[in-house]
Order: sequence, then structure tokens, then C-alpha cells
Amino acid sequence: MSSVSPVARTRPAGEPRLDFVTCASPAGLHRMAYWEWGDPDNDRVLLCVHGLTRTGRDFDPLACALDREYRVVCPDVVGRGRSDWLIDPNGYVIPQYVADMLTLLARLRPARLDWVGTSMGGLIGLGLAGMATMSPALRPARGPGGLGAVADVPLGRMVFNDIGPALDASGLARIGAYVGQALRFDRFEQAVDYVRTVSAGFGPHDPAGWRALTEHVFVEQNGQWIKHYDLRLAQPFALQTPEATTAAEALLWQAWDHLPVPSLILRGAQSDILTQDAARRMTERNPRARLVEFDGVGHAPTLRTDAQIAAVRDFLLAP
Repeated sequence: MSSVSPVARTRPAGEPRLDFVTCASPAGLHRMAYWEWGDPDNDRVLLCVHGLTRTGRDFDPLACALDREYRVVCPDVVGRGRSDWLIDPNGYVIPQYVADMLTLLARLRPARLDWVGTSMGGLIGLGLAGMATMSPALRPARGPGGLGAVADVPLGRMVFNDIGPALDASGLARIGAYVGQALRFDRFEQAVDYVRTVSAGFGPHDPAGWRALTEHVFVEQNGQWIKHYDLRLAQPFALQTPEATTAAEALLWQAWDHLPVPSLILRGAQSDILTQDAARRMTERNPRARLVEFDGVGHAPTLRTDAQIAAVRDFLLAP
């Protein structure tokens, strides 16, 4: 059964539908927005989850390339885009995001779920899949094609875009330096220049591409352009200690080693988040994984170029 509202069904052709799901945190309730492409009655779902300060609209080109095969769902993780902000900023952590995705999946009720996660979105996916290794009640159910089920969610294939269990300290420090900066620009073009500067790792894009990468992460307010996310995201990010990072990595490696589904690792060849050594170890420790690298790109591939979209599409739709 479709859970898309009648209003959402009336979106113009070529544009995603916007809907919301109510999620819970220890501080109360919040709404998470999600953008949806393709047939709302298709029970083959592709969930695409963005990076730390981005939104679900990052996946527009990928969604357009796959919306005939999938119901493509691209949430704005809480605190970003059209989603609510949390009352307590300490909730901006992976466990909360995993809980929100489970709430969304309970609404979508996919017969099969494939996953594309960029950076933070990959960690959320790994956390979701890792629940199968943490609790006997959530162990993956084996079936045709090696599918696993996490909390009654039938996982198919997973794409990890420039992220893995090993978290590079220097790359995290680079991101942490700008996440909480309060910026205001008088013109949208200034916001575009800013995004081009701090996101140079996205690789080369034409002017239209940079504008598209800016228009959903900056919003106009009182004649100025400001970041379209809760700046308090930086608070739990800044509180990470080396000990906490080490403990998190241990849990992530455990989840990765037991990931029960085929996975594709995408890596920007100049990435400062997913090192070449970490990517190599990922393929060695999980024989279901394979690696594709993109030259001239750092953190992270935007999945907007023909080559990057083809890599994802070929992996997801392969027999």
C-alpha cells in the first residue's frame, strides 16, 4: 500500500514528491522530510541518504536515472533541509538517524530495500545493517540472492559513497572547521562560490552543477542566503574524542565484517575521509564488497556525472 499523501501525488512530472514522517527522539517528536521519485506503489525501494550538511536533493540526477526500476526515496536527515530541527542537539548522532530511518522504512514497507549512502549516509546504512549483528532478534534472514532482513527490512544491495569503518582524523577536522560557521550572503552567487570552495573535493562541475549543489543547502531569509541546516550539528561533532572515535570504529568494523549483502564502495581518488588503505582493507575483510575509484575527485563523488551514475546503476541492477 502506498503511504504518499494525495497532495504529494500531484507534484509536476519531473519533480520529486515531498512528504514527511513523524519520528521520535528522547526529547520529543520531530518530522523528517523525504523526497520521492518513481511509482509510489513500487515496493522495490532505493533509499538514498546524504552527507553531513547536505540534503536529499543531492540525489536528483541519480534518482532520475533509476526511478523506473525503483521507488527512490531521499530523506533530509533531521536538522537539514525541510526536516525539523531537534530540541536537543546532542541527538544529532548516528543512532538517532538510524532510528529515524527505521521509522521511515516502517511507512514505506519495501519488499526489497537497496541503499545508497554518501559519507554520513553510508554510516547510517552501516549502522542499520549492523543491528543484525548486535541483536539475535535482528539477524539477517537468508534467502534467494543472499538477501538479509534487518528488523523485517529486506536488504538487497548497498552503496557506500566515500565512507567506511575507518574515520580519517584529518578529514574529519577539515569538515568540522566549517560545519558550525554562521554565514550570511547577500547574493546567491556568493553562496555558490562558498560551496565551490569548501566542497572542492566534489570534483569538477560546470556552473549549473555548482548552482544545483548550492540551491538546497542554502535558503533565502530576510533577503540573505543562510545555511539550510541547524548549525548545532557541530556540537556533537566537536565533542568526539579519540577514544570515542576508536570505539565507534570498532563497532563499524564489526558491522562491516558481517555485512550480509553485496556492497559497492565508491571512493574519490583524492579523498581525505576514506583512505586508499582503508578501502583496500574493506575489500579484504568483506568478500561481498568491490571498489570503484574516480580520479580527480576527493570527498565525495556527487553521483551527478555519467560515469558515477553508471557505476551505481550497473551495480544495483546487475543480475
